[in-house]
Amino acid sequence: MAANGSFDEIPILDFNDIHASKAKFLAELRYAIVEVGFLYAKNFGLPKDQIKALTDLLPALFALPEQEKLSIELESSPHFLGYSAVRSEITAGKVDNREQFEFGLSQTEIWKPGRPLYERLIGPNQYPPSLPEAQTIIENYIHSMAERASFFMRLVAEALALPEATFLPFLGLQHRLKIVRYPSAHHASESQGVGPHKDSSGWWTFLLQASPPEVKGLQVLNKSGNWIDVPNIPDTFVINIGQAFEVITHGTCKATTHRVLAGPSERFSVPFFLGVRGDLTKAEAFGSLAQHFKHESGESSEGAQVDSAFLRGKYNTWGESQLRTKIRSHRQAGKRFYPELYEQYMNDS
Repeated sequence: MAANGSFDEIPILDFNDIHASKAKFLAELRYAIVEVGFLYAKNFGLPKDQIKALTDLLPALFALPEQEKLSIELESSPHFLGYSAVRSEITAGKVDNREQFEFGLSQTEIWKPGRPLYERLIGPNQYPPSLPEAQTIIENYIHSMAERASFFMRLVAEALALPEATFLPFLGLQHRLKIVRYPSAHHASESQGVGPHKDSSGWWTFLLQASPPEVKGLQVLNKSGNWIDVPNIPDTFVINIGQAFEVITHGTCKATTHRVLAGPSERFSVPFFLGVRGDLTKAEAFGSLAQHFKHESGESSEGAQVDSAFLRGKYNTWGESQLRTKIRSHRQAGKRFYPELYEQYMNDS
């Protein structure tokens, strides 16, 4: 920890330490989530064979012929699931130098006419036909990560002096997994892997850095305005707070700004986003735990100013704010599948 109270490294928590002293572990977890917003999780409990199977799949997945990848492109999915080509997304006003596949937990489309359109975000994945093993590998990983993430949320509640099941009712049906490749960058115009941002698409993010430790790129912005490297530490995950959790905790647990710099070597990254209930309203999100965190943090005025498109935007539910984000990010799919909302969402800034 830096002398001015800012952090200069990301805490490493060994989940095996829970058995030796749970109180000590919870105190370390509390520091990580209140003061930093990021942590390394060692011995997190995901089956090692599932991690290896997914890691081994990545080069083959991105080496698929461009035609096959485009046959399952995200822009052809009303659920915004599938493949996105390099330089197809923009963050902080600049083009991101990455390509990715996005998958969800649910395989069933639940939306019906008359229901809120944000429910249409839940639906089946698209898998490449020439890699039949991909579906089993990816679904096994998603299910295991969802289970471990729920376990983690119980620990977070305890670390914040709340009943362990406090945060579980906020969880949604559609957790999401992104499988990302950052191509090597040789020019300044290619250096932005992902621009500075706070995660807005989930409750918490659980990241597998799937390249060797010497391949860097992820950086976190500390309270002094300095970028701190978050290199791959073997056998760990990187866990960070999303904006929805910052809202729920009234700013006690802040979503920390981060970015990815593209470098001379390609980089693989697999973030899992723990989903939020689509029908979560602003009143419920900001009011459910207001008294606890007003007492807990002494920062209720700061919490009221949390930078959140959900809290401060025009739409009352988390689901609608997420649908708006997806349509604005993937305009071809938005115009194709949500023509009744497209112009409204594109012009309501």
